[in-house]
Amino acid sequence: MTTALEPALSVRQVLALERVLAGEPEVVAGADQLDRPVRWVHVAEAADVGVMLSGGEMVLTTGVLLAGDPEAQAEYIRSLHRAEASAVVLGLGRAFPTPPEVMRRAAERCGLPMIVLHRPFPFAELTEEVQSRLVRRKFAAVSLSESVRTALTGLITAGAPLQRMLDEIASHSACPVVVTNLAHRVLATAGERSAVDDVLRDWERIARQAGGSEGDGWVRAELGGRGERWGRIVLCGYRGDAATGRLLADRGAEALVLHRMLGGTVHSWEEQSAESLLTDLVSGVVPARQLLPRARAAGLPVNRRTFVPLVVRDTEAAQLDRVLRLLGLPGLVAELADGVIAVLLSLARDQDAEALAAHFATRLRTEAGGGAAGDCKAAVVAAADARTGWDDVPAGLREARHVADAVAESPAGLDLPVVVRLRDVHLRGLVRLLRDDPHVQSFAERELDGLLCGADAESELLPVLRTYLATGRNKSRTAQLHHVSRPALYRRLEAIEARLRVDLDDFEQAASVHIALLAHDAQQG
Repeated sequence: MTTALEPALSVRQVLALERVLAGEPEVVAGADQLDRPVRWVHVAEAADVGVMLSGGEMVLTTGVLLAGDPEAQAEYIRSLHRAEASAVVLGLGRAFPTPPEVMRRAAERCGLPMIVLHRPFPFAELTEEVQSRLVRRKFAAVSLSESVRTALTGLITAGAPLQRMLDEIASHSACPVVVTNLAHRVLATAGERSAVDDVLRDWERIARQAGGSEGDGWVRAELGGRGERWGRIVLCGYRGDAATGRLLADRGAEALVLHRMLGGTVHSWEEQSAESLLTDLVSGVVPARQLLPRARAAGLPVNRRTFVPLVVRDTEAAQLDRVLRLLGLPGLVAELADGVIAVLLSLARDQDAEALAAHFATRLRTEAGGGAAGDCKAAVVAAADARTGWDDVPAGLREARHVADAVAESPAGLDLPVVVRLRDVHLRGLVRLLRDDPHVQSFAERELDGLLCGADAESELLPVLRTYLATGRNKSRTAQLHHVSRPALYRRLEAIEARLRVDLDDFEQAASVHIALLAHDAQQG
C-alpha cells in the first residue's frame, strides 16, 4: 500500500503568509476554491504556460504579454485550468493597472482562484518563501512516515497484539482510532478512553459518515489485500492537516494488513473484541453502564432487549458462534478462560428466553455430535435467569460461570438438564457462590484442619473422604473406585474420623464435613 500524501500548502495558507500580505492580495475569482493544494510556485510570462505545468502549481505573472488581447487573456486562464493549476496570481502594474475583467470572468467560470496584488511585490520572495516551506513539509512528512512505519513494524516483529499497535497509531494521531469490519461493527479501539466513549455513543452516525466521503477530521483507510477488502481503520476527529491524517491512516492500514498476514485473522479480531467486552462485564472493574456504547458499537442490540447470560464448557468459541448464526440469534461469544466460554444472547422482549436458551443448547449438542442431556461428554451449557436491564448483565454472567464451575466439579453421571441453572446444582452451586466469603473460608479450614495440615492428606485421605461423601457414604463403591479392599478402606476412614474428630456415620457431622469439603474444593478451583 502506498500513500497519496502531498506535502502541500493550500492557496489560502499561501495568501496568509506575511510576505504575501505585504503585496495586498485580493481574491477576485474562485474564492470557494482556496483550499486547493499548492504543490509548487511557478513564475511565467509566456502565454502558453499551460503546456509547462504538471498540476498543482500557483502561477505568478504580470501579464505583460497578454495586455490588449482579450482572447489571449481568456485562453491563458483556460490553459491553466486544463493544466490543473492551483491558482494564478497577477501583479498589477504597467500591463494591468486594475484587475482585467476578461481574465476574472474566465477564472470564475473555470473555478480557478485568481488573486491580484495591489502593491509591487518581488515574485522571487514569494517563490523562495513557498518553496522553502514545501521542502520543509516534505522532509517532515517523510520523517513522520518512516517514524510511524518503523514503530509499527517493530511491534509486529515483536509479536505485539492488535491493541498495542492501535495504541501506537493513536499516540501519533492524538484522536480516537477505530477498526471495523465491512459491516461497521467495531473490532477494536484506541485513544483517550473518554474520547473513545464519546465516539462509540454516536457510532451509528459516525459509521455512516466513515463509510462515505471524508471530512471534519474523519479519515479512513481500507484494510485488505489481493483484491479482497475485509475492514477499515478510521481516525475519528483528527485535528491535524488532511495530508498528515491520510499518511497516518495509510501507515496504520499497512501495519494492520501485515499483522493479519503474519498470524491474525479478521475473525480473531472479532473474538478479541467480544472477549474484552465480556471480560470487563464479568470482572465488574468497569461499570456496566460505561460498557454500553462498546456493546452497541460491537453490533449487539441493546435497546429494549432481554439478555440471557450463558457459560459453556467442553466446546470451542467458533462452534458457538456458528450455532448462533445458524439460529439467527444475536449475541457475543468470548473465551473467559481455558475451556470456559461466555455467551451473551440479546433477544427481543416478546421472545421466550428460556425456550431459546434450551434450543441453543440442544442445537449445540447436535452440531458437536454430543449425546443426550445427561451425557457427561456433551457440552455443559450453564445459564442465569434472563435480565431485562443492562446493569444486571454482569451479575448474570458471574452466576452462569458459578453454575458451570459447579457442574465441572460435580461427580460424573449426574442427570442434568440441557441448560443447567443454579437450582440444578443445589448445595454445590450455593457453596460456589459463597466460596469467597471469609466466614465460609474459616468454616472450611476449621472443619478440615485435621486433614489439611497432614503431609499425606491430599495424596491419600482427602480424596478418599471426597469420594466417600460424593457416593452417599457408600463404602463398597468407594473401595471399588480407589482400588482398595474394604478392610483397607475402613482403616482410612477411621484415620479420617480420628483426625477430624467426627463420626461420619452421624448424618449432621458428615453433612458439615461435606459442606466444608465442597467449600475447600471451590476455593482451590
